[in-house]
Amino acid sequence: MPRIQPDLLPFIIISVITLAAIVIFWSIMDMVILGASLAVVLMPLHHRILRHTKGLFSAIIITGAVFLLLVGFVYGTVIILEANTGTLNDVFNTIGTWLGNPATNPAVYGIPFNKASLSAMLAEGNALFLNYWQTILSNLSVIVFKMFVFFFSFCVLLMKGEELKERIICRLPVPVRKYMVQLDPVTVDTLYAIYIVQIAIAVLTFFIAIPVFYFLGYGSILFYSFLAAFCELIPVLGSSVAFVIIGAYALALGDLRGVFIVFLFGYLIVSLVPEIYVRPVLVGRRVKIHPLIMFIGIVGGLLTMGLAGFVLGPLIIVLLMTSYRIWMTERQSCSGSKGGT
Repeated sequence: MPRIQPDLLPFIIISVITLAAIVIFWSIMDMVILGASLAVVLMPLHHRILRHTKGLFSAIIITGAVFLLLVGFVYGTVIILEANTGTLNDVFNTIGTWLGNPATNPAVYGIPFNKASLSAMLAEGNALFLNYWQTILSNLSVIVFKMFVFFFSFCVLLMKGEELKERIICRLPVPVRKYMVQLDPVTVDTLYAIYIVQIAIAVLTFFIAIPVFYFLGYGSILFYSFLAAFCELIPVLGSSVAFVIIGAYALALGDLRGVFIVFLFGYLIVSLVPEIYVRPVLVGRRVKIHPLIMFIGIVGGLLTMGLAGFVLGPLIIVLLMTSYRIWMTERQSCSGSKGGT
C-alpha cells in the first residue's frame, strides 16, 4: 500500500479543513467566490493605481467604484421598471386572469408548461419585477449581509490577494506547487472570459431582441428588450425567463402568431443560441477547450451551485482539462526521455 509523503500530509489536512469550511459556510460562499473572482479580474487596474497611491487606497477606490456602479445599475433598473409599471401590470394581470380561467389549458397548444409551473413563474416574476420593494424589504438583512461579505472579500483580496497567493504557493509541496504555477494563468484567463462574455451576451441579447419585439407588435419594444437583457445579465435567471413570461402573455391574449414569434425567434434564437453556442465558444476559445465541454461546465455549475456556479462551473472544467493536459505532457516527456536513454 503506497504511503503518503510526509510533506503532502499537512497540505491534505488543510485542504480537507478548507473543504469542510466551504461546505459549512456555503450559504455565503457565493459572495466570497464572486468577490474573489472579480478581484482577480480587476487586479491589473489595481496595479495601475498602485503606481500613484498605496495598496489600501487603491483597493478602497476600486471597491467604491464597483459599489457605485452596482448602485447606479440598480437605480437605473428601478427607474425603468417604475416607468413601465403599467405595461408589467397588464402583462401579469392578463396572464393571471388566463390562468384563473378553468377553460384554458396550455397543453392544447403544445406548450411544454402546465398551469402550476406558469403560476410559479408568474409569482416569481411579480416578486422580481413588480413587488421588488416588498421582496427587498422582506430579505433586507440577508441582502445587506451578503453585500457586506461580497465587498469585504473583494476589497481584502484585491489588497492582499497576491501576497496571500504567494504565501500559499511557497508553502505547498513541490509537485503541487508546480501544478499551481501552471494553472494560475489559465485561471485568470477563464475568469476574464466569464465576466467579459457575460456582459457581452447581455448587450447582444438587447440588440437582437429588438427585431423580435418589433415584429411581435405589442409596443414597448425597448423595454421588452431591456427586460430580456436584464434577465440575461443575472446568471441564475437568463433571458429565457423574460421570453417565457411574454410568451405566456401572448398565449393569454389568444395570439398564436405572437406565441410562435416569441418561441421560435425569442426563446430558441435570442435566448438559447447564445447560451448553447456563443457563450461556450467564446469562453472555450480563450482557454482552448471544446465548446460542448464548456457548455456542460456553465450549465452544470448554475444548476448545481446556483450563483457561485456561474464562476465555479466553467472554472472547474477548465482546471480539470488543463491539469489533464499537463499530466499527459509530463507522461509523454517522461516516456520520451526513457526511450531516448
